Amino acid sequence: MTTPRTEHLVLPGVLTAEQAAATVRGILAVQREDGAIPWFRGHHLDPWDHTEAAMALDAAGEHEAAERAYLWLARHQNEDGSWYAAYADGAHDEVTDRARESNFVAYIAVGVWHHYLSTGDDTFLDRMWPCVYAAVEWVLGLQQPGGQIGWRRDEDGTPTAEALLTGSSSIHHALRCALAIAEQREEAQPDWELAAGALRHAIRRHPERFLDKDRYSMDWYYPVLGGALTGAEAEARIDGSWDRFVVPGLGVRCVVPNPWVTGGESCELALALWAVGESDRALEILKSVQHLRDAESGLYWTGYVFDDEAIWPRELTTWTAGSLLLAVAALGGHEATCAVFGGTYLPAGLDPDCCR
Repeated sequence: MTTPRTEHLVLPGVLTAEQAAATVRGILAVQREDGAIPWFRGHHLDPWDHTEAAMALDAAGEHEAAERAYLWLARHQNEDGSWYAAYADGAHDEVTDRARESNFVAYIAVGVWHHYLSTGDDTFLDRMWPCVYAAVEWVLGLQQPGGQIGWRRDEDGTPTAEALLTGSSSIHHALRCALAIAEQREEAQPDWELAAGALRHAIRRHPERFLDKDRYSMDWYYPVLGGALTGAEAEARIDGSWDRFVVPGLGVRCVVPNPWVTGGESCELALALWAVGESDRALEILKSVQHLRDAESGLYWTGYVFDDEAIWPRELTTWTAGSLLLAVAALGGHEATCAVFGGTYLPAGLDPDCCR
């Protein structure tokens, strides 16, 4: 196995070059030869976390491995443009959850755009465009009149009208990346622009259109991470619930009031903080979760129950490591990662205030 390129993944107090390389090798060790990246070997794969881990590989210069991950998605896409919610880590990729979740399906656009910006590979973009197009069209089939997007279709195909703020915020990000891909290919998608604007307006102005999941930290920061809230609105949202979710020195609670901090949520918050210019606070969050690092594998434990001083669950997940590497890459100035999560150069779609 080659030594990953980690110059921009060195962050004082977070990762040395050797540690960064070990974390990348940890993800590569879990990735199968066919490109699939399960949570860990013997567990399952879901399309969103698979994509996040692939993006981390691109941030480390492991472009061939990342491409194999995207080609796995292309081979397993359903005829209607979707993916199932979970696949077993096994020779036959048995489907273990036949529901199809809208944010899982949409996220391929983020990964494909990140890979293209990392490599400049036009052939890859051409190959993946039908896959991205079909996925976005499937997702927009769940958009509601108020702009929000239903979070899933059940196993029998029944659509769910109820929308999740976290999922819709992630889809907002994915729609902007899909529009960037379409723009690069000179294939205008005006319906996607309208959909992105309507969705952003719902996120910004109509919290009542989403299920109440206020206890979850993802609902707190995802409107910022997904680019729907920017500037003063984003800063006010972050500051408004900081003390509810951030446990100094340990990370971010997954759910209040549970005494459980999780690495993935902590690193995603760091990305959101970086996106609004709060790099110092982002660095502190990333430093605070290093107690989750497993020195032997270079991977990270999913979470820690601080009342019991116990790692829980006992699983080292590729997506936790992936979120850490992406946050470090953003702070380290990795161009593709900054472009995708900074959002400055992503198409915005229709101005949300035009949607009433």
